[in-house]
Amino acid sequence: MASCQVILASASPRRQQLLSQIGVRFRVAPQDIDETMRSGEGPEAFVMRLAREKAGTAGTESQGAAILAADTIVVCAGQVLGKPRDREDALRMLALLSGREHRVLTAIALARGEEMKTAQSESRVGFRSIAAAEADRYWRSGESEGKAGAYAIQGLGAVFVNQLNGSYSGVMGLPLFETAQLLDDFLIPRWQTQTERDCE
Repeated sequence: MASCQVILASASPRRQQLLSQIGVRFRVAPQDIDETMRSGEGPEAFVMRLAREKAGTAGTESQGAAILAADTIVVCAGQVLGKPRDREDALRMLALLSGREHRVLTAIALARGEEMKTAQSESRVGFRSIAAAEADRYWRSGESEGKAGAYAIQGLGAVFVNQLNGSYSGVMGLPLFETAQLLDDFLIPRWQTQTERDCE
C-alpha cells in the first residue's frame, strides 16, 4: 500500500467519516493535549490554538505527511462549551442551549514541515426548547459523551435543531469547504477512489 499523504490528528469518527467523504488518503494519529482555556483567551483564539497545538504535536510522527488537526467548541450565552465531563455537565449544557441560538466554532490546521496553514468555520445553530426529562433520555443514549456542547447534529441530537446558518460539516467537527481549500494549498488530492485511498 502507498504511504498516506495526510495524518488526521483526531480519534473522532465524525472527522474520519467526513475526510473519507471527500476522498482523501489518510491515517489516524490521535493527539492528547491540555484543552484548558487560558485566562483572557477568547473563543476564536482558544479553538485555533488547540487545532494548531494538535497539528504541531502530531508533527513528530509525520514522516513527510501533512498533519490535519481540528477542534470544535460551542459558544452560548457567553459560555464556551467543550465536551461534557459527566451527566450533570451534559444536562447543564443542554439546558443552556435549550430554546436559544448558539455558535459552533471549528478551527482546522494543516501542517507539513515548517509550514502551517489554518482556517476557521463559524456556524449558528438554533435549538427548540428541551424538557429536562428529554435531556436526560438523550444523555442516557450515550451520544452526548465526547461531543462539544453535549450533542451531535448528525445523530439523535438532530431533533433539537430548528435552525442552521453555516456549515453542517463544520458543526459535525470538520468543515469540508475550508478543509478542501487547505488541502488544495498543499497540493493534496481529493476525490480518490477507495483503492487509491488505501494506505499504511
